[in-house]
Amino acid sequence: MQFSKWHGLGNDYLLVERAELALPLTPERVQKICDYHFGVGSDGIVEVMSTNGASAEVVIWNPDGSTAELSGNGTRIAARWLARRDGLDRVRISVGPRDVVATIRDGKQVETEMGKVDVGESEPLRVEGKQYEMVPVAVGNPHAVIRHAPDHDEFLRLGPAVENHERFPQRTNVQFARVDGPHDMTAAVWERGAGETLSSGTSAVAVASAAVHHGWCESPVTVHLQGGDLLVEVDADFNARVTGPDVYGGYPGSGARQTSPGSRQARAMCATASLPPSTGITSPSGSSSTPNRSR
Repeated sequence: MQFSKWHGLGNDYLLVERAELALPLTPERVQKICDYHFGVGSDGIVEVMSTNGASAEVVIWNPDGSTAELSGNGTRIAARWLARRDGLDRVRISVGPRDVVATIRDGKQVETEMGKVDVGESEPLRVEGKQYEMVPVAVGNPHAVIRHAPDHDEFLRLGPAVENHERFPQRTNVQFARVDGPHDMTAAVWERGAGETLSSGTSAVAVASAAVHHGWCESPVTVHLQGGDLLVEVDADFNARVTGPDVYGGYPGSGARQTSPGSRQARAMCATASLPPSTGITSPSGSSSTPNRSR
């Protein structure tokens, strides 16, 4: 079974179609496939359940085998895949109960309507003996926005501590945010079920929405992430729209490799791999190839 590998600003996903899977995806198989040392390696899997014209239904898998209620980059990737496959410039991607409408602008930008965002009031959160001000945000999935700029070692400690904090019984995505100007924020992202990531669409929405709600910034807000920038527009009703560079991807067997100029790391955009039969994903010929281990 073939898969394609994509990334949005360095946040990389494998895209597979359920109808082509030899075996169904399970948490254990997803963990093996996403492992950068013993599998293909990715920040998650976009599983296309079905397509119908300009619409597709997908499931977003995290590398720890859990599923996400929503993924900004995952839906952008699914949208670009469907748009490229069928020659469309506007598509609808369904993730659970939420529909995301995506528009391809001039073949260079992907604009996604993310829907309603719920921003809570700032509240104290005690982590590792220190108190931080945290803003809870729901973008179809949970987020904890903390206005703090830790160094990398502190980030690696605080990220998992906040993700698994008792305040969040279902765990949470975490953003450490810094205000750079009236329309600019910088954020470091710790994703629930994935850890440190170069980019996250819903994290950008959470940071921008928290900033607008609490008066740190005005819409539109450019959120600067490790992998690049995303522009977030938040209207008066807190509906959010995200615009970012075209996601990068390729089809297995094409031999094409691309890199994103905005990404810190060069990524293989087209890959097939031979994995143990238990994963359910092999190259068409069954021959082995070197998995992508860059991260």
